[in-house]
Amino acid sequence: MMPSTAEDLDRKTFFYDLLVPVMNKYVDGLDQGKGMYLLFVKPEVSTPSGLMARPVLTSYYKSSNFRNRPFNRFNVYTSPNEIILCWDSKQSMYCQLLCGLVQRDEVLRVGAVFASAFLRAIKFLEDHWTELCSNIRTGYVSDWITDPSCRNATSLILGKPNPELADLIELECDGESWEGIIKKLWPRTKYIEVIVTGSMAQYIPTLEFYSGGLPLISTMYASSECYFGINLKPLSKPCDVCYTLLPNMAYFEFLPVEKNHEEVSNGASDLHCIEKEDERVKMEAVNLVDVKLGHYYELVVTTFTGLYRYRVGDILMVTGFHNNAPQFRFIHRRNVVLSIDTDKTNEDDLLKAVTQAKLLLEPLGFLLTEYTSYADTSSIPGHYVLFWELKMRGNSDLPELDPSKMEQCCSTVEESLDSVYRRCRKKDKSIGPLEIRVVKHGTFDSLMDFCVSQGSSVNQYKTPRCIKSEEAIRILDSRVVGRFFSKKTPFWEPFRMETK
Repeated sequence: MMPSTAEDLDRKTFFYDLLVPVMNKYVDGLDQGKGMYLLFVKPEVSTPSGLMARPVLTSYYKSSNFRNRPFNRFNVYTSPNEIILCWDSKQSMYCQLLCGLVQRDEVLRVGAVFASAFLRAIKFLEDHWTELCSNIRTGYVSDWITDPSCRNATSLILGKPNPELADLIELECDGESWEGIIKKLWPRTKYIEVIVTGSMAQYIPTLEFYSGGLPLISTMYASSECYFGINLKPLSKPCDVCYTLLPNMAYFEFLPVEKNHEEVSNGASDLHCIEKEDERVKMEAVNLVDVKLGHYYELVVTTFTGLYRYRVGDILMVTGFHNNAPQFRFIHRRNVVLSIDTDKTNEDDLLKAVTQAKLLLEPLGFLLTEYTSYADTSSIPGHYVLFWELKMRGNSDLPELDPSKMEQCCSTVEESLDSVYRRCRKKDKSIGPLEIRVVKHGTFDSLMDFCVSQGSSVNQYKTPRCIKSEEAIRILDSRVVGRFFSKKTPFWEPFRMETK
């Protein structure tokens, strides 16, 4: 539960407004069309004291700051407010896509908050394009759209029957492959605006498949606790994105984090960012103006809404300066780890290992669309389990998988993990062979539906890279179509200090 104030909404509005001149500096003509952004709200609840509680983006979208935003072309969206504010995310998704398709010739930019939410919309479009085309052809919204405000707003945009547009969209969607479909359906689009840093980085290949070569732009760095900073070079490649923190959004402090290049006796990895534990080193918080280039820090914020020296849990690296303002690259979340023994695998290390492994499948036409993991300790020794959702380029059908190739993927993941994991596997034998469980198409949509039913927001949902919930694991396990294990132990040799 994060406190919120009216003043904070004004501060968020200033933050969003600041993105406009930044984008205009790099992309021309954005005032000559509309943005198709997939935005959603969650139902609000009342606390025992009578205060309304809602996700941070729902709070902003329902505020007068958003609903009565000053008219300028950069703020014009294909979806009316009534559709964005519809509580039923399925009805809202359908109507937002329908409005976006009807106004396809006016769309100059598309996006969502996170890459995962945008790709969910593309999957939704894959499943519903025939019905959407039927609505456009007849000029009539499907009967299952029952929210009155949502239906009325959509009908006004849909207008009269348009069989020519329906035929055009049907021709593109019914092709052999959906590669480049975004550019085909919205030909004037200049970029895709989604967050693709941090845990969202694994969606980049899938986004590139659908995008048709459009730039992927991460404009901001924000969280429920506070909005932090913006990307002053939005056309940077996703791997080069860095954010400039805005000192008027909060008071920022930084806890130093080491990049340790030796394997130490407590089992810490030579590839991990190791926090300076209080009992070993007294940590001194560093102010924004005192951070050093190339150093790693954990972000701490004191906000205008009442959080005092709050540890956000994000690990950042200083990459440069804009004038005198430091710029940061998001590295990983501090507490997202897999662990069986003394191993500690963080989100960033897991992503790098999975990225190496999926390269084995890409020449065969496979795309890894989603993954997650958990530490299975139901047997001795315990082992890492990765759930992979795969699809073929061009269609959603998954052909029979080559067991030897999948076993090679398992081994590649293990070889790419740090020396502590490999030591536990090879020398200590305290960790069993890594397992990849391939799940059928749509499994991670079901996982998202479950998380949303438990209170998550569609806007802010991020696939957890480490699953803790037993019910979520059961959902994934119920859709497994193949299980594969590493057949060999990874390479490891003990660290030896040279003497002279």
